[in-house]
Amino acid sequence: MAARAQPPAEVPEALPEKPTRSKFSNRFAGQRLTPEAAARQGRVTQLAWRLLGGRDGAIAYLNAPDETLGGRPLDLAVASEEACQAVEHAIERQAAAHP
Repeated sequence: MAARAQPPAEVPEALPEKPTRSKFSNRFAGQRLTPEAAARQGRVTQLAWRLLGGRDGAIAYLNAPDETLGGRPLDLAVASEEACQAVEHAIERQAAAHP
């Protein structure tokens, strides 16, 4: 018995194109901090970490709105050198009040 020839499989005319992405694309879409703002952010974060009991205390303080400062301490520290110094003093006062 002779083998029957199979009809050729249907080939789609065109495959949908895969979205292309650069191998080294930048996935960060937000606004980047200036080097000075990043340095201020690091300064207050380290100070809060050291004086407010480590990670949890620092995160809680820096991310909660502070009425005496007029905003979130981390946002204020990044905004300007003067505000950063005010946040540093507030961290020191907070640490002295809750040893």
